[in-house]
Formats: sequence, structure tokens, C-alpha cells
Amino acid sequence: MKENKYDEVSFFEKYGKMNRSLNGLDAAGEWHVLKEMLPNFDGKKVLDLGCGYGWHCRYAIENGAISVIGIDISEKMLEKAKQVNQLDGIKYKQIALEDAQFANGMFDVIISSLTFHYIQSYDVLIGKIYQWLKPRGKFVFSVEHPVFTAEGSQDWIYNEAGSKLHWAVDRYFYEGQRNTSFLGENVLKYHRTVSTYLNELLKQGFKIIEVKEPIPNETMLKNIPEMEDELRRPMMFLISVEK
Repeated sequence: MKENKYDEVSFFEKYGKMNRSLNGLDAAGEWHVLKEMLPNFDGKKVLDLGCGYGWHCRYAIENGAISVIGIDISEKMLEKAKQVNQLDGIKYKQIALEDAQFANGMFDVIISSLTFHYIQSYDVLIGKIYQWLKPRGKFVFSVEHPVFTAEGSQDWIYNEAGSKLHWAVDRYFYEGQRNTSFLGENVLKYHRTVSTYLNELLKQGFKIIEVKEPIPNETMLKNIPEMEDELRRPMMFLISVEK
């Protein structure tokens, strides 16, 4: 299924008010970890799957990439990307990830940020990514952590006083569709286990380089009180592989 929630006016407006939307990569809790997992971009051809506002496209170009293609299903996302992150060497295309077609060996690096939990056919997409990469090409991506997506509600269990008791983890091994709540609206996502994320990469022929479960850095923990809750359960899952 190809849900395009971000082109709904009310949802897009809410997304635009998020800190990471307003302030870019440095406002993303996982960025200080993801940045260290990215390869050298010098002279590289890069593909960004689910590019959103284009922050990662900008980063790649500013760090030496010769070209970046950013694709996203959302027209509104790409309009914003062209406003705030349109640099020489970046080309944006509106297309669903499931429908994307590129030549074999076209890219040196493929990246994706918080997109694959919206994709039903993870195995098919990973197979395509393997073909699109050059030999020894790098693929780095982030998703919502399987502990975060498992139960479906993506919320804490509260006591009568409204305090957060613990995070709900249920139906972990029942992979598939989850009807979640994000920005106060229903959003369709897909849950899969840690082993599925990793084993599919190995099955397609990738070599796993690094796996991270990031926590906020000290600055965020100090300046944003609610970030303390991010130490209680993993929210993100970051993976780096090589063809």
C-alpha cells in the first residue's frame, strides 16, 4: 500500500511544526549517531529514498557528492525541499519508493531516513537497492525500532495520575500492518522484527557494517526534558551495509 499522508494539508502543517522540520538535521535526535555511520561522499553519486525536506541531500552535496537524487511520494515534501534545500547537483523526483526504477550500478551511496516502516514490501525494495548500488557501494538507513512499532499504538502505558509507567511491547513476532497515531492522526505503518531487517540484507548479499540504537546526545538531554524518556526504550534503529 502507498499511503501519502504527507500531502494531506492538516497533517503536513503539523509535520512542518516539528523541531526537526524547522531546524534540520541538528534537531533530529538520531543525527549525531547517523552522521558518524555515513560514508565519505567525495565524488559519489547518491540516492536518498524518502528524502522529505531534503536535509540529507543537502548534507551529501555539501560534503562532496557530485550528484544526489532525492525521491519522495509527497508533492508537498518536495516543494518544501526545493525551497530550503535546492543546491546544484540535487535533483528531486516525485515517485513512490515501490515504483522507483534505476539502472544497475548507478549509485555509490544510497541513504534513507525513517521511511521503510511505511513500506510493505521491504524484501523487494532491498533487492532493488542491491542492484542499484555499484560494487562496494554503501547503504545506510534508519527506521523506527521494532520495539517501538510492535504493539501498534506507539504510546506509553500511564497510571491514573498520567505518569508514564512503561512502553507497551506486544505482538512482536506478528509482522505486518499497524494502524498507528502520529501527530494526532491515523497513520499506516508496517512492523517487522530486528531479525527480518538484518537477515533480508544478508539474504540479498549485503555485508553488515554497523548497527546502532541511538539515544539523544547530552545537549538534547540537558535542554529538552522529555528527551529523558528516550533512554527508557529504543525509538530508532540504524543500519549500515556494503554491497
